[in-house]
Amino acid sequence: MLIVISGPPGSGKTTLAHQVAQAVGCPAICRDEIKEGMAHATPGFVPGPGDPLTMRTLATFFDVLGLFAGRGTTVVAEAAFQDRVWRPGLEPLASQAEIRIVHCEVDPEVAYQRITARSASTPSRSVHEDAYHDKERWVRNHQVFDRIALDVPTLIVDTTDGYHPGLPEIAAFLRR
Repeated sequence: MLIVISGPPGSGKTTLAHQVAQAVGCPAICRDEIKEGMAHATPGFVPGPGDPLTMRTLATFFDVLGLFAGRGTTVVAEAAFQDRVWRPGLEPLASQAEIRIVHCEVDPEVAYQRITARSASTPSRSVHEDAYHDKERWVRNHQVFDRIALDVPTLIVDTTDGYHPGLPEIAAFLRR
């Protein structure tokens, strides 16, 4: 099974992905963690739209997911998964693994607070172009987030204050 954890920045995807992976008993592959690791080997890297490191990260992310799916390994895949960018990478994996999507939704103000706090306290976040400096632009981008739309079982989780539905219900959805 390929468990896709998706949502806009600051929606709690990474935290939920690691909790789901622990509950299911499988690895979590997080796109931002891959990029942060790749940035260590790229001195002086400056993030920007479509920068070379971001493009290599995308390819690496799908290579890793393809390897797990091809070997019959359940895996949690976590990224923003906006439909226009991510669908081409996910669709081929549907022939190798059953895909289930857990989409995180969050109040934009809460997401903004999370991402600014995370950026201030976690130096490795500097490799991401989160555009949190302009709050109005960031909120607009949050509101037009184009979530992944595959014809697969999908669960919406509100992460504004905890998880609704909770982790036991999320795990039950994944076992169906």
